[in-house]
Formats: sequence, C-alpha cells, structure tokens
Amino acid sequence: MSDWAPGGAPTSSSEIHREADAGMTAQNELRLLPWAGPEGKPCYLDTDDREGYMSRLADHIETVQLGMATELLGQAVQVLDDETEDLEKLKLIAAQLAGALRDVLRVATSGGHRLVTPE
Repeated sequence: MSDWAPGGAPTSSSEIHREADAGMTAQNELRLLPWAGPEGKPCYLDTDDREGYMSRLADHIETVQLGMATELLGQAVQVLDDETEDLEKLKLIAAQLAGALRDVLRVATSGGHRLVTPE
C-alpha cells in the first residue's frame, strides 16, 4: 500500500523512488514527479509507460500546478498595482508566489529531463 502526502500525492510505491534510491537507475531514465516525499526530497517515477496511471497522475498534477501559477500571477499583478495594499497582503502573495515558482521549476525540470533523447 502506498503512503499518501497531503493533497493526495503518493509518496511511495513499487514504481516511485525517493532521491536516496535514484542511484539504482540512470537519472535520465527517471521522471521527476511534481510532489516531494515526506522529508521534502524529490520523488521519481521509474517506468517506460507514459500512459500509465502514475504518469497520467503526474501529468494532471503538473497541469493543475501550472494553471494555479497562472492565476496567482494575475493576482500578484493586481496586488502590486494597488498602492494601498498592506504589508501583510504583500507578504502573503510573496509566499504564494514562492510556492508556485517551486512547483513550476519542478515541472520545467521534469519536462526537460523527458525531452532528452537517447543517443
């Protein structure tokens, strides 16, 4: 049975490897998943099936994360344009932007690894 992190993201299964286990397979063969393990370490998927359940779940979560980042960017622009916003609201939007940036960078890193073609 898999462990589940907040938000419903699995953190372990027979297909998922945490960073410590990643040495068993070449890095370019593993997919960086859009969630972290219990200690905040990256999780990787080891599969050849891009249409498998875990691959589709990761694709869906990445799509949601990118959509949320797009919406957050619009909100941030509005907050920054409003000169009357207080410091607490600015701190909140900065924290949310930092989280969204982390997610977007993970999606970009994962996508970049999947674009590499074997020679």
